Amino acid sequence: MEILITNRDGTPIYEQIVKQIKDKILEGSLQSGEALPSIRELAKELRISVITTKRAYEELQKDGFIETVPGKGSFVHSQNSLLLEETKRRFVEDKLSEAFHLAKLGGLKRFEIDEIIKVLLEDYE
Repeated sequence: MEILITNRDGTPIYEQIVKQIKDKILEGSLQSGEALPSIRELAKELRISVITTKRAYEELQKDGFIETVPGKGSFVHSQNSLLLEETKRRFVEDKLSEAFHLAKLGGLKRFEIDEIIKVLLEDYE
């Protein structure tokens, strides 16, 4: 599993891991029931502390994205499809809210935002 760690933006490493695994689950590249690398394997692969990897997995489990079976490992949680769809919607809403906040900070007018959305939707369809 490919996870890229960066020190540029100041985001804690465990949060980077959590975000990237959540993204992989939401986009479907990690499927329900799929095994994740063990905490030790991922720590070794990323050259980070086992404690950091453990914290990321605990966060993912708390949020319902993975489940851990003692003696077997961690797996993508077999969420029902409605919960997964709601999670995707909430994720998109959060990103759009963030984008609108940045637009407001940048002084963009409503018609400018509308035009940007129109152009982006053309690429979407």
